[in-house]
Formats: sequence, C-alpha cells, structure tokens
Amino acid sequence: MVSYMNTLPVTSKEIAHATLKDQTLSRVYTTVQQGWTEGEDKCLGVFYNKRTEISIHQHCLLWGIRVIIPEALRRRVLDELHEGYLGVVKMKSLARSYVWWPGIDADIEHVCKSCVGCQDIKNSPPAAPIHPWEWPSIPWQRIHIDFAGPFLERMFYVAVDAHSKWPEVVAMTSTTAERIVEVLREIFCRNGVPAQVVSDNGPQFKSEHFANFIKSNGIKHTTSAPYHPSTNGLAERFVQSFKSAMKASKKDSGSIQKRLANFLLAYRNSKHMTTNESPAKLFMGRNLPSLLDLIKPDVQRRVNEQQWKQESKRRFLSC
Repeated sequence: MVSYMNTLPVTSKEIAHATLKDQTLSRVYTTVQQGWTEGEDKCLGVFYNKRTEISIHQHCLLWGIRVIIPEALRRRVLDELHEGYLGVVKMKSLARSYVWWPGIDADIEHVCKSCVGCQDIKNSPPAAPIHPWEWPSIPWQRIHIDFAGPFLERMFYVAVDAHSKWPEVVAMTSTTAERIVEVLREIFCRNGVPAQVVSDNGPQFKSEHFANFIKSNGIKHTTSAPYHPSTNGLAERFVQSFKSAMKASKKDSGSIQKRLANFLLAYRNSKHMTTNESPAKLFMGRNLPSLLDLIKPDVQRRVNEQQWKQESKRRFLSC
C-alpha cells in the first residue's frame, strides 16, 4: 500500500494539507494571512526576503506562480521532475514553471548526481556542430528526419520540427523506404504536410519510392552534404538527447514504449535552449497537461471535484 501511494501524483490538495503540518511553512502561512512584521518574522530567512512575492491560493503558498512545496512532499516532486531523464538544466527549467522551495536547485543537482542512469550517460560524446539554417516562421514548415539505432534492439525513426523543436519518435522493426513512407503518413496526418524535409544520404531516403512520395506531396527534399552530417545537426542533436534519456531510464519498470512516452512528454514540455520556449508551446500554443499541473491549485478542478462528490452522495442516498 505504501509503495502504491508513493507513485500517486502530488496534488494541490495534498500540498495544502502538508503545508499546515510543516513546521516552517505553517508559520509562513499564518504570517502571510496576518501580515509580516519586521521583528520576529526575520527568522524565517529566505521567506521573509520574498515576503512581498508570497501569496496564498486555495490554501497553498505560492512564490509568484510557483507552488511552495512542503518538505514532506519534496522527494516525490523531485521524482516527477526527474521523469524523462532530461538532465539538470531541463529539470531546473521545468521546476521554474511549477514549484519552489529553499535549496531546490541543489536538490535537483543531487538527484541527477545520485541517479545511476544519469551518471552512466553523463560523459556522452559531444554534439555535432549544427549547420546554420534559417529559422522557419511557423511550425512544421521544415522538419529534420533521421534514424536512431540500432538501439535497444530496434530502430527509431525521428522527425524534429525546425521551428518549435517538437519531436516525433516511432519505433520500427523495418527501415525500408516503404515502411518509412507509412510512418511519415501517420505523422503527417497528425501534424500536416511540411514544405521541406531534411535528411542524410541514407539509401532509404534516396530510393525511388521515397522520392515519389515526397514529390507527390509537394515537399522539397534536402539531403546533407557528403561527409558533413552537421547539415542535419538538428535531428542528430535530438537523437543524442533521446538515446541518453533512454539509457538513463533502462532500470525503470515498464516497456520501452512507456519510457519513450515519458521522455517525449517531458521533452516537449521543457524549454529548449535555442528558443527558450518549450516545443509544445511553440508547436501547439500551450504546454501539454501533465502530472505537474496537479500541483498548482485550480479553481475549476476544485469545483468539478466538489460537484462530483455531491452527485456521488446524491446517488448513494437515492439507492
């Protein structure tokens, strides 16, 4: 039962309850309600220094837009931030959109340093220099495609949008031109047909079947210059990130498909170093809902929960 409870997502309701039990945060909570004083409240240290930016929303303490997490729940929140094995930089970036507590940066660094999977892939080969491309003004105008593998006993087909850095990854058992075209059709039916596709000079991408598919869809196909793979550096850089995360998660329970899904959700919601926006935000205009959203107090969610409870109670009494 305990192990099951620890796997449940942290919710704003649980945070509110734990805040009142936390020795320090309960005092901060009361002080925010009653008003800060210059004397005795200075012992609250960093909270006193941030006093003008701390507020209460639905019984949760917030610093700006970030929920202040009680000590009892910090380990579980760190585990949720670590989902996807994106590394220290992206974990910190993700945390800045959701949560805060004193020393959170050091705690994130400790999680990555103590993670066997993260340490195993820490000294991965440096990324290939990226060939300069003009940044497309809209999503899915130009995509970069490549293969990752053989890796984990299979091949992975990768497509990355040049505007948003939104990735698509499909596990494949066959890498024929016919199968590649099938996968591209699946991707295009979700995201639309791009104006340009960039690939390396692999035989599948130079085949007549692939060329006919590209031509019939009005797509411009650009291949990397021989002996200069950096022409397709966007896809290559993502492949490195993908492989590193999948290697780091190898001891996790669940299938490869589950680990891939966890990685893609975390990656798409994390700010990209080039754009300083998440791929999801640039691609869809919003971040994808995730377990981290349950941390933030939400009026609509609370109303829905109360209505559901009242309806359940009414049905029970009418039986």
